[in-house]
Amino acid sequence: MYLNVRIVWFKRDLRLYDHAPLVDAVGFGGLVIPLYIVEPEYWQQPFAARRHWHFIHDCLVELRADCTALGQPLMLCKGSAVEVFDSLSQRYGIDGIHAHEETGNGWTYARDKAVLGWCKSQAIPFHEYPANGVVRRLANRDGWAKIRNERMVLPRLPKPQSFNNIAGLVAGDILAKDDPVFGDAVPGITQLGGRRAAIGTLKSFLLERGETYVYRLSAPGPSHRHCSRLSPHLAWGTLSVREVLAAIKNRRAGLSKDEAGRWGRNLSAFASRLSWRCHFVQKIEDQPAIEFAAMHPAFEAMRDYDPNNASDADMQAQLMAAWASGNTGYPLIDACMRALIHDGWINFRMRAMLVSFASYHLWLDWRQTGYHLARLFTDYEPGIHYSQLQMQSGVTGINALRIYNPIKQSQEQDPNGDFIRRFVPELAKVSNSWIHTPWKMDAAMQEAASCVIGRDYPAPIIDHAAAVKSARENIAAVRAKAGFKDQAKKVYQKLGSRKKSSAKGTAKKQSMKRASKAASSQLQLF
Repeated sequence: MYLNVRIVWFKRDLRLYDHAPLVDAVGFGGLVIPLYIVEPEYWQQPFAARRHWHFIHDCLVELRADCTALGQPLMLCKGSAVEVFDSLSQRYGIDGIHAHEETGNGWTYARDKAVLGWCKSQAIPFHEYPANGVVRRLANRDGWAKIRNERMVLPRLPKPQSFNNIAGLVAGDILAKDDPVFGDAVPGITQLGGRRAAIGTLKSFLLERGETYVYRLSAPGPSHRHCSRLSPHLAWGTLSVREVLAAIKNRRAGLSKDEAGRWGRNLSAFASRLSWRCHFVQKIEDQPAIEFAAMHPAFEAMRDYDPNNASDADMQAQLMAAWASGNTGYPLIDACMRALIHDGWINFRMRAMLVSFASYHLWLDWRQTGYHLARLFTDYEPGIHYSQLQMQSGVTGINALRIYNPIKQSQEQDPNGDFIRRFVPELAKVSNSWIHTPWKMDAAMQEAASCVIGRDYPAPIIDHAAAVKSARENIAAVRAKAGFKDQAKKVYQKLGSRKKSSAKGTAKKQSMKRASKAASSQLQLF
């Protein structure tokens, strides 16, 4: 039996750079096993999908090659985490397990608790390290931003120089992308994963694509190119948030006066969104139940329907099927859903619109629609996902209602219908005048456009005005209940965002000094 073996457990941190668990484990000077576990039970959960595995697979192939170059290949094991660690403990004397704190969903939370319990029973230290800007066991949300910002200016950690090789270690095969354990086939494409793809994407955004970022954020066509497209790399950890912020700072420092005018606002806006990203992930860290339960309990049963009522259940199923497949009769809604099905990504505004339409117009429960979207998003990040689902569905009790008008959004974000025609080919011959409301064409126009409503493309599944009126009335009735405001205050205290402190002077100077010192020793990303 080998002694002094430390295991570095990779989860949502598929990189060697800026990786505290890895640096710490190697720093002890003994033997290190870099480990990834394929957990079949995880892939049976309603949020998991083969599309995620396609991206992860790319990451693991590259990570294994990089680990091998350092002297020890990445080990791949299949099974529950406790079973895998127990099996490894029979072959190696484990001195410790090192991992980033994972802010995931209910399943991963329970899994990590089980691993911690096993470690305690075996007297094996389980070392967990902060990930990005999330603060575990936060006593008060008021202090979160300060802690997060201080972390973000710390020096990035370099990758280890080498691993001590463990003779005879069986690394295990990386399961194929089409292995049945990962569920149904991917309906479209998946963004390329891996650290090298992440660096290339970051470079192209900071040097070229991001120049019009602020102006291209919302339109579904242009945003595909001009948004950063780093979200899956941040979700699965080929880059850390701190690395991206450092790259933004380096880019800003190298701008000419002319470039600063064009790039300044865009770089600031993107850095701000990275802060909001951490803010939302912190919500599920503070209250893991938001995957399953409404932040404000008064909304918990608001969208319930009687499953024993066959017609009611059938209507719910029809609405869900139409929305999930992109056949609601609202062109931009359908184009966005079909684009998401094909590409695994769509911009934030269009995601919010899809959820808003499902929650307010169709009155579908956010938990039902949320799992469908989770399976489609290559960048599925639980903390952001469930927080945003609740915000866009009006069940937080602390956020204003965001009810998107699908026709207005269509006219504003895709005025010529280019995006719509690309993903809803049934409307390819419909003119610009009618592309946003094809059901308003008369019979002759429909025939001329080869788009007969009800035959070639569905009529609107719901009336916009009537649906919105009903939704507002239902939500107003809940908000009017006794005790609603008192409970909303508790939700805000637990999960609400805080205004930036107005404190200036010494603290600010010290922060700038730390940031400058950190930058001088940081690894350049490009």
